[in-house]
Amino acid sequence: MTDQNALQQAIDYVLDRVKAQDAAADVIANRSNNFSLKANQGELDEYKVTSGQVIGVRVIKDQRTATSYSESLDLASLDLMVNNALINAQYSQQDPHQNISCLDSRLATIEPEVYQIETATVDEKIDLALSLEQGVVSKPHATSAPYNGFAESDNHVILANTQGTLCSHNERSTYCYAYTLYEKDGKQAMHGGMSSGRVFSQLDPNYCINHGYEMAQALLDGAPIASKHYSVIFTLSALSNLFSAYGMCLSGQAAMKGINPWRDALFTPIASSLLTITDTAYVNGGFAIKAFDSEGFATRDTLLISEGKLQSLLHNSHTASYFGIENTANASRSAKGGLGVGGSHTVIQTGNSSEAEITVGEYLELVELQGVHSGADAVSGDFSFGASGFLCRDGQRLQAVRGITVAGNFYQMIKEIDAVGNQLDNDYSRSFYAPKIRFTRLNIAGK
Repeated sequence: MTDQNALQQAIDYVLDRVKAQDAAADVIANRSNNFSLKANQGELDEYKVTSGQVIGVRVIKDQRTATSYSESLDLASLDLMVNNALINAQYSQQDPHQNISCLDSRLATIEPEVYQIETATVDEKIDLALSLEQGVVSKPHATSAPYNGFAESDNHVILANTQGTLCSHNERSTYCYAYTLYEKDGKQAMHGGMSSGRVFSQLDPNYCINHGYEMAQALLDGAPIASKHYSVIFTLSALSNLFSAYGMCLSGQAAMKGINPWRDALFTPIASSLLTITDTAYVNGGFAIKAFDSEGFATRDTLLISEGKLQSLLHNSHTASYFGIENTANASRSAKGGLGVGGSHTVIQTGNSSEAEITVGEYLELVELQGVHSGADAVSGDFSFGASGFLCRDGQRLQAVRGITVAGNFYQMIKEIDAVGNQLDNDYSRSFYAPKIRFTRLNIAGK
């Protein structure tokens, strides 16, 4: 029996067991294979091959919901999983808005880019992993590559429910990374680069080596600057990190729980008119391409913010029913978890400003943020965290900056935007796409 047949038979068995108890359910089964390598002092420090499977059920009976999962597909384990979910459901609060509502969906992710055949050999992958460290330490003043590695994963997901839905998704991805510890004249700096792709041939180890080295070298002499308000441009990875800390403000689930500050802000201005954001199902080369959400509904594009006005939150069938609005097909659930809401590709649309227009005058380029999630309050919008970067003027870096604290309010910050660039770029995760954005003023505490 193939792995896929085993998963399918387990799903069928679970659904039959649930229906025999006059309940409804959806089931997610996932099988993954992972391979990772790390180097240390010229030799492999890690060679890890893992594989796993998990099946999870969300049961609804008498308007009561519970989840359970099993990492074994034997019938006794599946029986126990179903029984646990049914028992736990008896003690949950009744909720008329959570239903198994996706009917007869038969979707599969068919874009060939998502699951490509890997032709690289294990030896080639080992050579790459060793070359990452070697490429760093061969450079002047690079004393080590404390974090480096190669990893790949192969995932197969089946989603089915008692309403006739059966969907499948296969994907493969890989990435490599290298950090440089740069030491000179008693000072240290560290930075890294990462490259990702669907298959080995798409990786760029030289970028990982050179970007980390060059940035660590450039930041070495960084020092605090005068405390005051500065215009700020975040690098894409830093901007992605910051936006992810405030993802709750676009969550219909957070709104349902009453903790989303934008709950009652639909169709009103919540940001600069220069800001337009879309949750986009398909982006060429994107890493969040999937034909269906975690309930089986076809994924789609959702306009979230249009010229500064809030147009929609992200919803699954539960939150959409609660608010009496249309489902945006953004259900998110792992085999081990309950139903949530999640986005696919966050795309901030380009503006009209050229590179020269965005970088005119004095501004601070922030390339690294420390402790973003611990230093951010998603409800109030206030944040304060350490940062590194460069003081710039007219597109030129004047001096490296370290040891500063950047503070502000996210919801105020996105209202105060000077310019949005006309070139779209993506971060290494390939799920966040944005042009350069110049924010009017943030408080910098330095010296």
